[in-house]
Amino acid sequence: MATFKKDEKVKSLGHVVVTGGSGFLGHHIVSLLSTRGACTKITALDLRTDANPVDGVQYETGDITNYDAMLSLFQTLKPDAVIHTASPHAMNNKNHDLFYNVNVNGTKTLVRASQEAGVKAFVYTSSASVIHDTVSDLVNADETYPLIMGDDQPEYYTTTKAQAELHVLASNRTASHPNFLTAAVRPSGMFGEGDVQLLPPGLSAYYRGQTKFQLGNNENLFDFTEITNVAHAHHLALAALLASHDRDASGLARPLDHEKVDGEAFFITNDSPVYFFDFARMVWAAAGDQTQPSQVWAISKDIGLLIATLMEWIFWIFRLGKPNLTRQQVKYTCMTRYYNIDKAKKRLGYRPVVGLDEGIRRGVKDALYRGVVVGQPMDLKGKKEQ
Repeated sequence: MATFKKDEKVKSLGHVVVTGGSGFLGHHIVSLLSTRGACTKITALDLRTDANPVDGVQYETGDITNYDAMLSLFQTLKPDAVIHTASPHAMNNKNHDLFYNVNVNGTKTLVRASQEAGVKAFVYTSSASVIHDTVSDLVNADETYPLIMGDDQPEYYTTTKAQAELHVLASNRTASHPNFLTAAVRPSGMFGEGDVQLLPPGLSAYYRGQTKFQLGNNENLFDFTEITNVAHAHHLALAALLASHDRDASGLARPLDHEKVDGEAFFITNDSPVYFFDFARMVWAAAGDQTQPSQVWAISKDIGLLIATLMEWIFWIFRLGKPNLTRQQVKYTCMTRYYNIDKAKKRLGYRPVVGLDEGIRRGVKDALYRGVVVGQPMDLKGKKEQ
């Protein structure tokens, strides 16, 4: 697997601003670029500064939906490039106004401020879900699949991510800003150190004693992506955009259509789709689970949906909050969803730098160390070795 170290010669990306730079993905991008010595300067922009800042990185607080503030900041910083990861948590799926304001208006604001401040390249963090209707199976899906939005998209969050992606890609090489280059990265099922959405809930199932239950027949392949690989893909995409910018400035020919990165979107995965419950069992095993396949009781999808429906009704009637099992979780657990990343391989030179096994080991250890798993023994919090 490819690795980068500070003593290696990595072409500088110049001054890079990472929005959401204190968040899950943003922090990993900032850390990776810093470790690789890839930039002359890195600025992390977020609503709150990182509690564990990366040495040598400048941290700025700011609201990406405030155009005047963003333009003033960018004119002061004079960045060469922007990586835009800032977004609300998808789990808060009822707050449509927040999703639209941050994901769509915030992205438009950043693009406009970037263009007017002379930024050369802009990489947007989209989502692999933008081509998924949350029901149909996706088998080896690639970038030729259409975006699914509006009435055809049950998840409003995904609609706003798709709308933002469209705007970013449409802003590439415009007549008014021909030297402003853009690209979008679409990661699938991100997990890893610092994770709050995937590994912690999965681990809580282990500590609730639920590892002997399985929804469906476990014949559905799914793509999960270790967070370092997603950060690596952003580095590659930005480097490619800046290389194209340099070619333009030197009067050299632009890349051919089948080679170009600017104006394009790229799916990013670990390039190793795995059966859904096999991934779950890998996570549980990393925490110490010893359940054998012969001990597992498989519940059909239809029965799972019935149980989830009853639980949702009971929890709603008695105002108990969100149940441990929902219909959407049953559908998600039983669907096939994996992607073809040949485009990223050919045009970005992308290959995963952290495998699933290693990523799970690191992520589980980190989640237990942080004490963010519901039901975990508290003596594991802050413990260096599990």
